[in-house]
Amino acid sequence: VGWFGRVGDDPFGHTALRLLRGEGVDVSRAVVDGTRPTGLLVRDAHPHRPIEVCYYRSGSAGSALEPGDVDEEWIRSARVLHLTGITTALSDSARRATEHAVRAARAAGVTVSLDPNIRRKLADPERWCTLLRPLAESADLVLSGADEGRQISGCSEDRAAAEWFLDRGASLVVFKLGSRGAWATDGDQEWFRPAANVPTVDPVGAGDAFNAGFLSARLRGLALGEALDEATVVAGNVVQVAGDMDGLPTPGLRELTRHSEQVTTR
Repeated sequence: VGWFGRVGDDPFGHTALRLLRGEGVDVSRAVVDGTRPTGLLVRDAHPHRPIEVCYYRSGSAGSALEPGDVDEEWIRSARVLHLTGITTALSDSARRATEHAVRAARAAGVTVSLDPNIRRKLADPERWCTLLRPLAESADLVLSGADEGRQISGCSEDRAAAEWFLDRGASLVVFKLGSRGAWATDGDQEWFRPAANVPTVDPVGAGDAFNAGFLSARLRGLALGEALDEATVVAGNVVQVAGDMDGLPTPGLRELTRHSEQVTTR
């Protein structure tokens, strides 16, 4: 796995890169910007009120991402390019960089995966549609909240919204339904998986965890139904602990779980 973007030459930026390297992520194409601060996302996770997320990204290093930061050869060597719509909302140059990366991926036959990740504090609904519809037309795989899918497509029903993405070239649409689970369709077949029945400590990060589980499973050759199963389990792990990353399973834990299942079924 590799990640590219911009961070500031400050403790926040260096901590982020160090953490990613520690997880085995290639950050060799990340830019350390000495003139801008690292963008921040701060969560107010008080036990007696809903979690509130505050963004401090205006003028950040991430907002200065530009097409020149995109290493086309590096992208061509990938199997999947995964995008979050948030990047496009940071600035015009970040939007152009995202679109440039998508063009490079599509020209090389690299699968493009899109999670809209709409955050209303960053842009209004009309602006989000303007930003995301061009990306939707270039996405092979859509991993979206159902409400986001309806907003982007302008459709009032989930199945119609999925068809909107499929009509524009997506081969698979997966709608994350929160505590209800996930639903997917390729236009011919449909799949549904209920959410894991686990205690929820912190729901923030569940969608990204689902994406990670799904993409990892598919890249390892698992069938679509199995990938949905694994994605649901990974999301269920993450919501049981505070923070976005602490609940993510490692490959070693996956193997241990598989071995345990084999022993149980004998």
